[in-house]
Amino acid sequence: MSERLQKLLASAGHGSRREIERWIRAGRITVDGATAALGDRADSTADIRLDGAPLSLTAAVGREVLIYHKPAGEVTTRNDPEGRPTVFDRLPPPHSGRWIVIGRLDTNTTGLLLFTNDGELAHRMMHPSAEIEREYLVRVHGQPGPEVLQRLRRGLMLDDGPACFDRLEEGGHSDSHSWFRVVLREGRNREVRRLWSAAGFEVSRLARLRYGAVSLPEDLAAGRWRWLEPGAARLL
Repeated sequence: MSERLQKLLASAGHGSRREIERWIRAGRITVDGATAALGDRADSTADIRLDGAPLSLTAAVGREVLIYHKPAGEVTTRNDPEGRPTVFDRLPPPHSGRWIVIGRLDTNTTGLLLFTNDGELAHRMMHPSAEIEREYLVRVHGQPGPEVLQRLRRGLMLDDGPACFDRLEEGGHSDSHSWFRVVLREGRNREVRRLWSAAGFEVSRLARLRYGAVSLPEDLAAGRWRWLEPGAARLL
């Protein structure tokens, strides 16, 4: 039975649906010798290639998920034109397929990243309809007052539409900085930083503590990874 091309390749562990859709738009995918288009369907007998290299359509054997504690300075792409280190550099190879990052972090943001070899799982966890919580620890310059915090909870207009924090909890302050825990249910680009900027405050440190049901282990040092237990991976 034929399936949409992006779903077929994601199920085989070649990437998330979104990533594969970008390959299709860029004309990098061929099916039986013809350049693929969005909406094309194929089955497991098709000759599907990426940049001329054949892609196996054997589904990834065994879902694998690992936790990574991202340090500052690493990018979440496989290759960086500027030569910066990437989050993939330190990871062990999966037993099948390839690693797909679930939810990106910008270069200066640290904390929890999840990786899986299951493209369908990655798609479900990143899709806006899932409304999966992302929790962050934020340090901002200055001391925002109650009216600022209320605006952040109610919502502010960003360049890509309205946004707000689902939860915002104060976590202490010094003479020059304040700490907060914030929760979002969507993964727009740099949304935490942009929300605080719209309220007039600059984020000086940002770390992701939790993605859905998975929290960053307190004993996992920056730059280190850990397999997610099979039972916990099934719960995802």
